[in-house]
Amino acid sequence: MTSGLKRVALAALASAALATQLTACFPVVAGGAVMTGLMATDRRTSGTQVEDEGIELRAVNRVHDALGDGVHVNITSYNRKVLLTGEASTAEARQKTEEIVSHVENVQGVYNEMVVGLSSTLSERSSDTLISGKVKASLVDAHDLISNAFKVVTERKVVYLMGRVTEREANRATEVARGVDGVKKVVRLFEIISEDTLKNELPTPPQTSTPPKSGG
Repeated sequence: MTSGLKRVALAALASAALATQLTACFPVVAGGAVMTGLMATDRRTSGTQVEDEGIELRAVNRVHDALGDGVHVNITSYNRKVLLTGEASTAEARQKTEEIVSHVENVQGVYNEMVVGLSSTLSERSSDTLISGKVKASLVDAHDLISNAFKVVTERKVVYLMGRVTEREANRATEVARGVDGVKKVVRLFEIISEDTLKNELPTPPQTSTPPKSGG
């Protein structure tokens, strides 16, 4: 996919996410859905990607059943590590949300970045969606990075970056995100892998056979 087409796809995704946020009344929101066309370039296995989606859905349902409107939480699972962002009405509700999610099947860790206070406004959520879209587009434009190796979540202008990446990629992506207008802070939640591990995981280019030379 060319850079231009990637930017169009990202813009479409951002618009869809914004439309969802503008119309949703449900206080608990699952993290980003995975487009089938992008699964092949994700550094998680296809099974893990499906598992992450299942974690998000189960966590959403259990939190809503237990706490209802007591929390507005965004749940994002990457490689079985779950990021919680949003707001809880009390410290107890915040802690309860973490406990519920930590007991969901296959969850291997929880980053609880929720704050105690009033739910974010529609305007704030729209701004966060726009920032996420700009960060994703900037990662596409950074030709020394594979943009789909990163998961981007924005809450109250704080950008959370997730992914299985090398130290070089982590530092570069952080630099890119910090340069995006409107970003207040960047929080790194990476799983760092070695350059050798990345090299071994990259797909092997197809071998091209050389046609035999005809005799003269």
